[in-house]
Amino acid sequence: MTLRPLAALIAAGAALAAPVAAQVAPFDLTGPQLTVTVARGKTVLPVAEVPNLAAGDRLTVAADLPADQSARYLLVVAFLRGATNPPPKNWFFEAETWKPKKNRLTITVPAGAGQAIAFLAPATGGDFGTLLDAVRGRPGAFVRASQDLNQASLDRARLDAYVAGINRRDTEGGVRLEQVSPLLARSLSIRLKDECLTRPPESQAGCLTGGSEALILSDGHSTTLAEALTGTPTDLAYQLSATPQGGYGYYSPYIGVIRDVARLLGAFRTASFQYIPALATHEGDRLKLLLNAVPSFSRPKSVLVAALPPVSPPVPPPLRATHPDARLCLTRPGLVLPVEGAPLIHATRYARDLSLRLTAKDGREIDLPLASDAERGGLTVAVDTLRPDDFEPDLVGRIHGRWGFEPFEGPRLSFQIPRAAGWRTPEGADALVVGRDNVLALAGPGAACVEGMTLTAKGSAPRPVAFEAKDGLVATLPLAGMAPGPMTLSVRLAGLGEPVTIPLTAYAEAGRVDGFTLHAGDAAGVLAGGRLDTVAALTVEGMRFRPGGLSRAGGSDRLEMQAETAPALAPGERAGRVSLVDGRTLPVRVTVAPPRPVAALIARTVASVPVAGTLPVALPDGALAPGDRLTFSLRTGATTRLSPGDRVEVASDATRALLPLQLQDAGVGIATLVPGEALGPAAAGPLRWRLVQGDAAGDWQPLATLVRLPRIREAACADGRCVIKGRDLFLLAALGPVSVPDGFTGEALSLPATADGRLALQLRDAPGLAASVAVGS
Repeated sequence: MTLRPLAALIAAGAALAAPVAAQVAPFDLTGPQLTVTVARGKTVLPVAEVPNLAAGDRLTVAADLPADQSARYLLVVAFLRGATNPPPKNWFFEAETWKPKKNRLTITVPAGAGQAIAFLAPATGGDFGTLLDAVRGRPGAFVRASQDLNQASLDRARLDAYVAGINRRDTEGGVRLEQVSPLLARSLSIRLKDECLTRPPESQAGCLTGGSEALILSDGHSTTLAEALTGTPTDLAYQLSATPQGGYGYYSPYIGVIRDVARLLGAFRTASFQYIPALATHEGDRLKLLLNAVPSFSRPKSVLVAALPPVSPPVPPPLRATHPDARLCLTRPGLVLPVEGAPLIHATRYARDLSLRLTAKDGREIDLPLASDAERGGLTVAVDTLRPDDFEPDLVGRIHGRWGFEPFEGPRLSFQIPRAAGWRTPEGADALVVGRDNVLALAGPGAACVEGMTLTAKGSAPRPVAFEAKDGLVATLPLAGMAPGPMTLSVRLAGLGEPVTIPLTAYAEAGRVDGFTLHAGDAAGVLAGGRLDTVAALTVEGMRFRPGGLSRAGGSDRLEMQAETAPALAPGERAGRVSLVDGRTLPVRVTVAPPRPVAALIARTVASVPVAGTLPVALPDGALAPGDRLTFSLRTGATTRLSPGDRVEVASDATRALLPLQLQDAGVGIATLVPGEALGPAAAGPLRWRLVQGDAAGDWQPLATLVRLPRIREAACADGRCVIKGRDLFLLAALGPVSVPDGFTGEALSLPATADGRLALQLRDAPGLAASVAVGS
């Protein structure tokens, strides 16, 4: 996002007061307060609970000034209807705050209004008319000021909630900041300062909240208003920001988009009045105004400008589940629904009457109250009144509530409720072997509610059991050092008073070897059998193999055996011996299969296919784009001959494709690959290949690096800056020295000009490769 042009609003010769031109201060000066309530139908809400106004709403507005207030303020509320349509005079309402019977406004939002704005002006002769003429004369400036002040207020609310949460946890102690901070930052869509979490605990809070004043409406910390008025480019906090209108926000380097509202209002300075922005913070029915300039009661006197909620259709919060496929335990004490995407739910009081709606067995809809808890990363559920027996073990609930005056529906979430009956071991219970850890799958109602497991055998103390509930429930039974026989697995579930017990039987598996298989020319093979964890070595015709990784499949062990020296075994059957760790040896049948196909890369050629309307991106040797055509040739080894039907398999980390071979002769083949067509548009990263002959496949070998490219339409430099424009710029990790943030959705990036006429591109798919694009002048 770049600084928005204001040339049409600010006259070239506009002058600013010296203190303003020098530097814009942060909004840290306490100003007056406004009391605002909004009535719609029979419902009356304080302003802190109103995200937007609608035509027909009834506003009650009053200035909350001290009893000994000496300066007389005129309170004016005006409605606007766009930058090019001056509002009618009857859309302006005034109250004389020093007169008890005239110090309050009760007004109705007119049809066609788009913005509402409040002014506090020192009472002088002609003050109301002067203000009315200023707004009607240039409504666009006040429309922009209203939008920016509203957005800044929402950003400030998010930042205040973040700082308050960090300080509260730092003061109370207990949960460590490195646990709370990421959840708090995610809930409020603030980019967390990760480096702070590596500091000593006593300095983490100060680091996490340090410099917060610079995060909201404080571009004056580095740029004067005079520079802004004369057009000096200023990208301080606008750089790479992606907070859209409405306040819902994405992650950005700064929570608040810095908006120089003073630039807009400074052009209206007259001999009598100057306009200064007031940032509103919401608390109940009060708007507490924060100022970034000291009000003046001498000519020119200061008129405070504050935004009221916009007049717009309701925009419900885009709340989404953090883990949409997860199942949550509804009976877990202190249950938190992990949701994200709507930081204003945590930072404001716009959301009200939040609840989780569930359907009972008998069809009744039951609502459980919800409360915002940004520090725990979601919404807490009040389960005190929950009757688990009223529901099925698996159910779906939906978040709903009100956003201001309007109802809204949130995401659906899946829940489980535990039951004591119905627990079983679908498979693997009859193959438990003592002497090592065993993996056992479990199934039962309420698997998401498991809090812990223990394993008990006769005459031994209970052993804790590790478990994982990602794809089903899997327990790792610690059977090392245990005797064969009956055992009991106890499963503790949230919401059940007593653990569920599952009877098991562990067996002593006799060691056995079924056979050893390897391909001729390979340095490793696979030994099949049982209790192969007792194998020490294998010998075939004087060649010795050592054990490697052990796995279990199909009810038997599979042990990789690695040759100590390169084996020289011809295909065929032969006998070998297996040595066990206890000194015994066992005979084993050895099968030497035909050699795997062997081939080596000879050459490769990349033909780049230009994309219409885009600039070519220069890639280093070994890299190619999805639309490029890669032709490569291979030569087989001495034991491999090519024949029709042989293929080359090419793979990325996620996808694979088989390519036909064109044969030069029995020893040389050529293959052609268009990655985007063969592997799909999402494929990226290192590519590898291997020769496939029938059911046999050779070893994987590196082929090239596949990189997705942004579609750059334009690259130009002027006045010491370079700008590129195009689509899919999120595929860049950096443009020259400028880092590109995750999820960047803009269509332009800038950086300091380079001397060689090319811009260096760092691609996300291959950060170590040097890419570039040529630029014009």
